[in-house]
Amino acid sequence: MVVPILKQGQYLIASVQAALTDTDLLKLRDALTEQVGTYRSRGVIMDVTALDVMDSFACRTLSDLAVMIKLRGAETVIVGIQPEVAFSMVQLGLKLEGVATALDLEEGLAYLDQKVKRVARAINEQKR
Repeated sequence: MVVPILKQGQYLIASVQAALTDTDLLKLRDALTEQVGTYRSRGVIMDVTALDVMDSFACRTLSDLAVMIKLRGAETVIVGIQPEVAFSMVQLGLKLEGVATALDLEEGLAYLDQKVKRVARAINEQKR
């Protein structure tokens, strides 16, 4: 696979190292949704720092991936969107609907920690 997927505790981290073809994006989507179940992951971080372009297919695939992962019981956060990429996305009307974003990996991990703790608290309250 073109994109390495690392397991870090209860999270998976997929770090995109180079531009991805549409086929690569679909393989990544399939691998991540499968590994969330295999490792019982609570969160996924997609690090797109190396991307200098994000087209409509990539945006739609990442949005769909976040929904799929949510249906599998985990949260997704995309980190590292470069300023030029964000500018181009806005100019082209591309959106990452319903997908959490963070500046970098550190903020992404903090976001997931906070989100997972909130979910655990809600589950504990329901049990009472």
